[in-house]
Amino acid sequence: MKTKKPILIVLGEPNSVFVEILSKVLNKISIKKKIDYPIILIGSKKLILSQLKILKKKLKFTEVKKKEIYYNKLGNKIYLLNVEYNFKKAFENISKKSKDYISKCFNEGLKILNLRLSDIIINGPVSKKHFLEKKYPGVTEYVFDKSKKKLSQKPVMLIFNKKLSVSPLTTHIPLNEVSKKINKKLIINNVITINNFYLRNLSLKPKIAILGLNPHCETKSKLNEEKKIILPAIKKLKKGKININGPFSADTFFIKKNKTKYNAIVGMYHDQVLTPFKTIFEFNASNITLGLPFLRMSVDHGPNKTMLGKNKSNIDSLLNIFNFINSLK
Repeated sequence: MKTKKPILIVLGEPNSVFVEILSKVLNKISIKKKIDYPIILIGSKKLILSQLKILKKKLKFTEVKKKEIYYNKLGNKIYLLNVEYNFKKAFENISKKSKDYISKCFNEGLKILNLRLSDIIINGPVSKKHFLEKKYPGVTEYVFDKSKKKLSQKPVMLIFNKKLSVSPLTTHIPLNEVSKKINKKLIINNVITINNFYLRNLSLKPKIAILGLNPHCETKSKLNEEKKIILPAIKKLKKGKININGPFSADTFFIKKNKTKYNAIVGMYHDQVLTPFKTIFEFNASNITLGLPFLRMSVDHGPNKTMLGKNKSNIDSLLNIFNFINSLK
């Protein structure tokens, strides 16, 4: 019987809570129903076993060789593609020490993706400070840059929940740079990419709302971004049969009446949409990078060093990812 393409999981920052939540979620999925696609963990076998021992958790997996992946010799179970990593303790302080290890894990995953042997990659959280070293605003841009093929001009970050998703037009940049970065072309690119994601993966023509930049969509300055940039972009998108409305004032948009009208909300900057979204859904969301020929997803939180080894971490974000994947099958 021919298996479905494997789901790749890059373990990410070694000093994080990811192994804990991964073991909980995969065991939960296995109990509810048999996994009907291969899952390949990409990371250190020695590290994951050491952390599972401390956490008093079990996770059954089979070590796999690259040729087995490349020749599609996988069954519907959990595998591990081992990437060597030297460490003294199972949980240590986050530092630059893990940078090369994380890069190797991503590279192994991207090789498989670029050969179209898989269509989905999930990564555990990483430290932007130590791993990206200001070379990229976030992992969204890092994975997009490392990928051979792109479906859009720039990556689009979508924080996804089946009830409501949000997307910041600009991602991890200082507030004083936001107005310089937004433009009509970027808005059009991002909205079309979000629209295509919903059509392709959920068979749904989404209702999209777009927020203004200024309080109440008004400003006393000579440049009014709502009139000069956002409204012209909306008019052009409407001509292209995109179901979009706005710009809306951000301070009152996330009320119950508005939330139920739309599938996705596009904001001008990161915290404009992430703050209300996380207040509503907490960690029941996943971070999806759009604009690639594959789906890249990650948990919507960081390594959480204060919770290392405590076995109390929230699994909602990773569980949301697998619920979404299973809805595609």
